[in-house]
Amino acid sequence: MGHITPLYNEHLAAGAKIVDFAGWDMPIHYGSQLEEHHQVRRDAGMFDVSHMTIVDLRGAGVRAFLHRLIANNVDKLKPQQALYTCMLNEQGGVIDDLIVYFMTENWFRIVVNAATREKDLAWIKKQVAAFDVTVTERPDLAMIAVQGPKARERVCEVLDPTLREQAAQLKPFYAAYDVQGRAVAKGSTNVAGGRMPGATSGDIFIGRTGYTGEDGFEILLPGKDAAAMWRALLGKGVKPAGLGARDTLRLEAGMNLYGTDMDETITPLECGLEWTVAWEPATRDFIGRAALERQKNAGVKRKLVGLVLSGKGVLRNHLKVRVSGIGAGETTSGGYSPTLGKAIALARVPAATGTSCEVDIRGKWVPATVVKPPFVRNGRAVVVL
Repeated sequence: MGHITPLYNEHLAAGAKIVDFAGWDMPIHYGSQLEEHHQVRRDAGMFDVSHMTIVDLRGAGVRAFLHRLIANNVDKLKPQQALYTCMLNEQGGVIDDLIVYFMTENWFRIVVNAATREKDLAWIKKQVAAFDVTVTERPDLAMIAVQGPKARERVCEVLDPTLREQAAQLKPFYAAYDVQGRAVAKGSTNVAGGRMPGATSGDIFIGRTGYTGEDGFEILLPGKDAAAMWRALLGKGVKPAGLGARDTLRLEAGMNLYGTDMDETITPLECGLEWTVAWEPATRDFIGRAALERQKNAGVKRKLVGLVLSGKGVLRNHLKVRVSGIGAGETTSGGYSPTLGKAIALARVPAATGTSCEVDIRGKWVPATVVKPPFVRNGRAVVVL
């Protein structure tokens, strides 16, 4: 048996099919991956993402440390705002992608992937030695992602009035959170005293972020209180969704999946994430910067694109791609899009690739249209089919 989250028994009670995911026993679906996908696109669904790794960085040197550790620049952040970024090695390869929250001047919170936990923590602790910063993993916190066009409405229904007001006013990529078990009003240092159902102490945190292309919240709360929150959301019609639906949703949203679309051999410039690299100020010497500058100056030879299959077939990960007169590439992740009713994929191809290519499906070359991700945003197609 692998690691389990505080919501494991809730998954069993809901009839989940449990699979191993990076050493964790997690739900792949609760009966129908397709229905769970549509539930998120059309209403609201919730995911147990408690297996992800939450790390608090505290100390007088934390801002300087993050200037060095990540490719994006935390100086962009206002209090309670979040930032998506990559953590790079010296060659510019992606060690992991993560979200950074600006909690207070001496406290930033990062959320990294579950599958990369050990190497991420080892890398962070190695780099932090020269800074006045403490690194504290938070396995005591559970994490529930509620996504969908009605996610905010559903979540607010289960919050107490004070926290509800804060959550309802959150802009995308902002968070409302407590410092010592209490909710703090956005933009203020005043203690508001909000509580979630079942939460009596510890951190309470709501971030308006997501991974599905829909609006929604990610709720961090003490593990002992997670089941009460899960059941409260169930009572408001928020249905559970598993890892299977999460993958088709994120693929439609054009989101990179670590280990499939990017890894330590791929730079942000090759996986469509240059927008997460803060080149200015030029004096900020983040890890991997020199390698990225050399690559950019020499000309990036590959790019990540979206593919929509023109003919029949199923797109999978790591299929061969050829672009007439230009060269070859491969799909990095692929599958069926329930929203579009088409086979779609992300693919790394030569930089000169235009609007069409072919994919090798079981020995047959099938034409595909090259598009710019995402494929779906807020429940609607954003590519021309």
